[in-house]
Amino acid sequence: MKARRWVALAAAGVAGVLVSVLVNVVSTPAASAHGAMMKPGSRTFLCWKDGLSPQGDIRPQNPACSAAVTAGGTNSLYNWFGVLRSDGGGRTKGFIPDGKLCSGGNPTFSGFDIARNDYPVTHLTAGANIRWSYNMWAAHPGTFHLYVTKDSWSPTRALSWDDLESTPFHSVTNPPASGSVGTVDGQYYWNANLPSGKSGRHIIYSVWTRSDSQETFYNCSDVTFDGGNGQETGVGGGGGSSTTTTTTTTTTGTTTSTTSTTPTTTSSNPGTTGCTANYRITSSWSGGFQGEVEVVNTGSSTFSGWTARWNLASGQTLNSVWNGVRSGSGSEVAVSNVDWNRTVAPSGSAKFGFTGSYTGSNPLPTVTCTSP
Repeated sequence: MKARRWVALAAAGVAGVLVSVLVNVVSTPAASAHGAMMKPGSRTFLCWKDGLSPQGDIRPQNPACSAAVTAGGTNSLYNWFGVLRSDGGGRTKGFIPDGKLCSGGNPTFSGFDIARNDYPVTHLTAGANIRWSYNMWAAHPGTFHLYVTKDSWSPTRALSWDDLESTPFHSVTNPPASGSVGTVDGQYYWNANLPSGKSGRHIIYSVWTRSDSQETFYNCSDVTFDGGNGQETGVGGGGGSSTTTTTTTTTTGTTTSTTSTTPTTTSSNPGTTGCTANYRITSSWSGGFQGEVEVVNTGSSTFSGWTARWNLASGQTLNSVWNGVRSGSGSEVAVSNVDWNRTVAPSGSAKFGFTGSYTGSNPLPTVTCTSP
């Protein structure tokens, strides 16, 4: 009797395991695309940069970013590339309600629909030709449509469809891509002119429609047309990005992916027109860190020499520099090109690395760039 009961229980247990396996297989979601406008940065992307700390957690510094997270939760920033509707099918007006455009009607991102004039902003020049970039956390074919707000729009009210110009000022299908999927460096890119005749605060609204599914992404990028060249303001001391590495191991037919993220920080502020310097921490440890600065030529003429400058905070020391020549004294740091990276073509860049040490906090500097 006991033996028969044990066999019955064992059979029931096996059946339970099989049911559990079947449920897990059936409920596994299909892979979906993810991405967000990076240049000019969307609200979720720049607020993520604003809040990402060297430790990897997110603590918004910008008051508008903080308010958005308070309203919708921090998941909106950990998933900054997910402002989408899986049933969008490229639909816009009449599908996404007025006042919900920045969230795409997705409740996770509802905080970014709040009307404020202090979100991080990108400074641009009306009519200028710029390089756009859109993150491809997952890569899929599709079309990007770019809209801009009418001159009558005000940042003190939530965005409605009637606030946007009726037709896109630019559209692009299947633009080229660079970098790896699942990382911040992975992105679609293209060159296009900004709308002309604009001044002051506006929103550039992007709609990415996949051609292989109904998934559609909706992004608000806060900009100001003031003669700027892509510099960002309103990104606080925690601003940054991250480098993500995925390692795949195959064992007896089973593939396991492990993803690790190295916190980095980014701060940019142009000095002379066309020269932007991006500073980031690539790794850190107790009392020390390693970083790099990327000098980017966003102008139309080739650089023949460049210099990046910043000031060390109290307790910070720069220990070594490579691929650049350091000058300056005291807390002032100036790093210039070496012979082989002196020339930087338009849309090109040059990088140099460094190590440093610190006591107390390790805040981001504001980096300026000049050429020559």
